[in-house]
Amino acid sequence: MSERSVSKSREQKRWYTVLAPEQFDRQELGETLAEEPSEVVGRTITTTLGELTGDSGANNTKLTFKITDVGSDTAYTEFITYELTRDYLRSLVRRGASKVEASITVLTTDDYRIRVQPVALTTKKADRSQEKAIRRVMIDKVHAAAEERTFEAFVDAIVDGNLSSAIYGEAKLIYPLRRVEVQKLTLEARPSEVAAEEEAAVDVDADEVAVDTDE
Repeated sequence: MSERSVSKSREQKRWYTVLAPEQFDRQELGETLAEEPSEVVGRTITTTLGELTGDSGANNTKLTFKITDVGSDTAYTEFITYELTRDYLRSLVRRGASKVEASITVLTTDDYRIRVQPVALTTKKADRSQEKAIRRVMIDKVHAAAEERTFEAFVDAIVDGNLSSAIYGEAKLIYPLRRVEVQKLTLEARPSEVAAEEEAAVDVDADEVAVDTDE
């Protein structure tokens, strides 16, 4: 393609300002280029919590947003992933100590399905029964948090550190802990998707019911 053709192609495209959800005060996340608004929907953009809050100490947390709607020159997003950077996670690990992890899938009160992956770091090496007990606390606390929170409130509890603190407060009674973090949260399904899956499951169950034709 000639330079002239490339230039003409770029002239036909428009820049769209990408905004964070209302939960994050509609802050500007960046810009994206496209010829048609429909091309923008579905794109993702990743930033750090530090960039959103102005707190450089939060640059070890990555947030990913997905574009769901487009206005005249503005793209609106939903939050889909919270994740700690690999370098930060590596810095937490100490030789001779335990790293206890869990992966938990829950539904929030407004029927968002999310996967939560907390991690607890002990001061020294814990035995298997202690690690199992710490993992049980993580699972129970995540389920309890989801049972009383909307998706937005659950995300807030992770971003603010409230869920990590709740896990730490109880798990430290099992074995001394150095730190508890939620290393990743992922939006797996929205309410409409969850409802469609449940409806499909009901249809399958109905089809599997045996019918006695020997009458």
